Amino acid sequence: MFYAYGMSITMRYADSRDKAAATLNDAFMKVFDNIRKYDRHRPFKPWLRKIIVNTAINHFNANKKYQNWEGLDESSEEIGQDETIISGLTYDEIIEMVQKLSPAYRTVFNLYVIDGFKHEEIAELLGISVGTSKSNLFKAKRNLRALLEKNLM
Repeated sequence: MFYAYGMSITMRYADSRDKAAATLNDAFMKVFDNIRKYDRHRPFKPWLRKIIVNTAINHFNANKKYQNWEGLDESSEEIGQDETIISGLTYDEIIEMVQKLSPAYRTVFNLYVIDGFKHEEIAELLGISVGTSKSNLFKAKRNLRALLEKNLM
């Protein structure tokens, strides 16, 4: 019942469908193991979403030694908002571009842009500095813009 919903979350964090499915499987196991802790007076989906996102972060942290973190650089350029480019893309095309980001950039981008975490929270979750979180978000946006421009040509 919640497979598609869960895959839509894990696909944003994983670089392949197989890895996303493995993450989702682990998340569902955590749900089943902890279902007694679920408060039936609260909505189920937000509780499930939190478990899925945390499981994706756990998978990311388990592979942390393979990640390429880059600290804050001197660049203070801001990427302009050009929503007209994005409006012509499908959800699957956007996810495909996000999956092309390095794991470090992809994770920070998802946590900040899509899941609404603050840089301080991201830094704590991933064991990085706030500056590194900000820098990786900037570089993720820059790389996504380059992918968008490349796809338009």
